[in-house]
Amino acid sequence: MGAKRQRLIDQGPSFYGTPPGPSFMYNPPPYGYVNQPPPFPVVRLRGLPFDCTETDVAEFFHGLDIVDVLFVHKNGKFTGEAFCVLGYPLQVDFALQKNRQNMGRRYVEVFRSKRQEYYKAIANEVSDAHGGSPRKSISRAKSHDEGKDSAEHTGVLRLRGLPFSAGKDDIMDFFKDFVLSEESINITMNSDGRPTGEAFVEFANAEDSRAAMSKDRMTLGSRYIELFPSSHEEMDEAVLRGR
Repeated sequence: MGAKRQRLIDQGPSFYGTPPGPSFMYNPPPYGYVNQPPPFPVVRLRGLPFDCTETDVAEFFHGLDIVDVLFVHKNGKFTGEAFCVLGYPLQVDFALQKNRQNMGRRYVEVFRSKRQEYYKAIANEVSDAHGGSPRKSISRAKSHDEGKDSAEHTGVLRLRGLPFSAGKDDIMDFFKDFVLSEESINITMNSDGRPTGEAFVEFANAEDSRAAMSKDRMTLGSRYIELFPSSHEEMDEAVLRGR
């Protein structure tokens, strides 16, 4: 797990003796953990809608810093469970207060989790994405891939499944075999200015974007990234939605 996925939250001034304001979630009190590392700030969610996105989870935990969302699949199908890594151990208690609150029409259960459970889920997801699925799921994935292969290339690719903490330098490193600049990368945001987990990348030409599809479902950090042929129009529309 890279340093960016374990980014620290800036510590604000102490507010002991004063009632907690809006910054309470963002600026935890400056206490330390004596003779032991701080607990890993991760929670497990159960009962998520099957069309749930990372943005939905971020909005469910509005006000908390989301470092990563990992959806759990079994045999290629979403189980309705996910792990959510937060910015600081103190924020776990705030996340647990959302237990049994609604996301859409479903009420979502929130549980305290552990680093080992999260890492095991990552390993299972990578295994499932690289051939651990039954024949039916493989057939469906093959058909989906054939659709990607036959799509027209315009030099723009859409990326899905990015860690919320991923920056343009991480995407440039992911496509290190291609010449890219920061200006050619657009990480999309939602209306609150938070990352959606998607980005658009402009390559030098259609041939490069087609060649870059070889990176489809490869990992960035601990997440596997899906790539889709896109267009300048789709990219411009997505960027405008986040403004």
